[in-house]
Amino acid sequence: MATLRGVLAALVTGIATALVIVVLAIVPFLNPVWVGFEQGRAQAAVWTGFAAADLATVTNEILADLVIGPPAFDVALAGQPVLVEREREHMRDVRGVFGGFAMAAAAGALVLVAAYLIARAGGPRARARFWRRLAGSGKVIAVVTVVGGFTGMLFFDTAFEVFHRLFFPAGTYLFDPRTDRLVQLFPEQFWIETTIGVGAVVILLSIALAWFARRRAGMLEA
Repeated sequence: MATLRGVLAALVTGIATALVIVVLAIVPFLNPVWVGFEQGRAQAAVWTGFAAADLATVTNEILADLVIGPPAFDVALAGQPVLVEREREHMRDVRGVFGGFAMAAAAGALVLVAAYLIARAGGPRARARFWRRLAGSGKVIAVVTVVGGFTGMLFFDTAFEVFHRLFFPAGTYLFDPRTDRLVQLFPEQFWIETTIGVGAVVILLSIALAWFARRRAGMLEA
């Protein structure tokens, strides 16, 4: 029974840690500097035909609606809406997914805080076990991210389809880059390189956690 409890505790700790790390890794990329940089690399101005100032204005308003709200996504140029209703609806779905991840990460953070407080009340051995679980979680998250990242790059289209089927209604996420502004503003290269960036931050945070947690556990066990 004790072994089963330990396995369940490690599993819950790992899931909670993964949720927190993933959300922390996404946050640095939700800013105009990164988005503008990646749009430049993906030639969003060429795809849209927008002047640089207009591209920045449109993008920053969409980003503000995504991160801050309200999720209207009704930015217009020369009195004409940039996104059609189908594109605006998809962006509202995206905001809902982001909000869900944020809530899950907040719940994960509460789980970790509760686990820490329980371990702290249990003495040095319990605290050491807690830190060992965190160290193990960090290692597993780093390895899974590396393996998943390489697999996703090799089979990007499949990974894209699976991800969107899991989180979005069928058929609502398919757009034509020849005609749809949303995918012209954020071309495929934008998403590939941003995903690589998020994955790199996840790996760095996981390795840092594994190192720090292992060090803390070692100090408690000494």
